[in-house]
Amino acid sequence: MAENVLVKAINKNIRSSPRKLALVCNFIKGKKVDIAVRDLEFTRKKVARDVTKTVKSAISNAENNYQFDIDNLFVKEAYVGKSIVMKRFRPRAKGRASPIKKPYSRLTIILEERNKKEKK
Repeated sequence: MAENVLVKAINKNIRSSPRKLALVCNFIKGKKVDIAVRDLEFTRKKVARDVTKTVKSAISNAENNYQFDIDNLFVKEAYVGKSIVMKRFRPRAKGRASPIKKPYSRLTIILEERNKKEKK
């Protein structure tokens, strides 16, 4: 297979702050994809479902577009960036209003194939 081919999946609008999402992403970096998906299923974070969907999408991209073997795939990078911020206002006393910021995040998962020869 071609050397250093990276497979990527991007989820552009996740309804969570980047800080909360980064905790889950750091948890799966460097793991094999089957172990990463298993660990995400048992993670007690709501955002882990969105991360799982993105990892599975990257696995599908690798399998269908590049004919990679799923058993050799691992999570090379998982990082988070800011996306839009939805702004809402809450009424307060004396006719005032206070802002509520509802952040969205952008998640990028990059997979790489690790061959049997490289492990030795």
